Amino acid sequence: MASIHLIAWNNGRGLSHDIRLLDAALRDLGHTVTITAVPRRSRGLPWRAWAAALRMHARWLTGRGPRRHDLGITLEHVHTAYLPLARRNAFIPNPEWLSRRDRRHLRRFDAILCKTAIARDTFAAQGLPVHLIGFQSIDCRREGVVRDRTFLHLAGASRMKGTERLLDVWRRHPEWPTLHVLQAPSTAIPDRPAAAANLDHRVTYVDDIETIRRLQNAHAFHVCLSEAEGWGHYIVEAMSCGAVVLTTDAAPMNELVRPDRGLLVAAHECGTLNLSALWRFDEAALEACVEHAAGMSDDELRRLGDAARAWYASNQAGFTERLRGAVDALL
Repeated sequence: MASIHLIAWNNGRGLSHDIRLLDAALRDLGHTVTITAVPRRSRGLPWRAWAAALRMHARWLTGRGPRRHDLGITLEHVHTAYLPLARRNAFIPNPEWLSRRDRRHLRRFDAILCKTAIARDTFAAQGLPVHLIGFQSIDCRREGVVRDRTFLHLAGASRMKGTERLLDVWRRHPEWPTLHVLQAPSTAIPDRPAAAANLDHRVTYVDDIETIRRLQNAHAFHVCLSEAEGWGHYIVEAMSCGAVVLTTDAAPMNELVRPDRGLLVAAHECGTLNLSALWRFDEAALEACVEHAAGMSDDELRRLGDAARAWYASNQAGFTERLRGAVDALL
């Protein structure tokens, strides 16, 4: 099997999560994986790549490793100094974080491996070689957790999930079921209005992952009103639990959630961030969507949740084969 080099900024958040998932998937396919964690911007530090090349050469001289990796895979930001360490190179972008500097170097890659169809179309339109691999997310389902007909919004530390506008809408509707919001202190507004009776807004860091898993499984509805996504882990994780997801009706969010497996909230484009459009949910559409969800029959709730879970399982299995096909084509 191949020697594969993963190159990415280990940011302790989403990118670190992607590294772990991709590492596991490649190892499951039988490949040997080497991970190089780099600074977010490494263009001024080529000595790091030179040192890595020297270590690799020394291992090759002693018969402990290849002279060059068969394939290098770079995530999110381009680190050009590491490209010579592999015979071929691929890039997995998150379009919303792909800077102008990154875009100048895209033609140095043998392929762009895309997580979403909108990303594939974006890069294909530039004449770049693309493979749609999708991605995968952790299975967060826990058996035996009692699920209530309440709503959950995992804002975390993101500023791109429509959190403040969602809170404003919920405050206007004291008749709605409870919305539980978990938000990091770094992004919460300090002078926010008092919480409504049906609004449980927790501003805290939660280190215990099982606490998060219980929350994900205890709520029938997850509100995921992303302005943009590179993939959408918190959407897919909600679907893995069999929850009904309310998300923005724009790509790539509506690639994950379709009307047969969730609820879509109309939105309008409100700008761009690097190579991604930004989408702002329509407040009247959200109100109608929540009203529909709150009045949903048990049968409809179960049908949508089961369909979400089935899509999750299908996507997980399909990712392995799509990744295999892309790697085999490159090698």
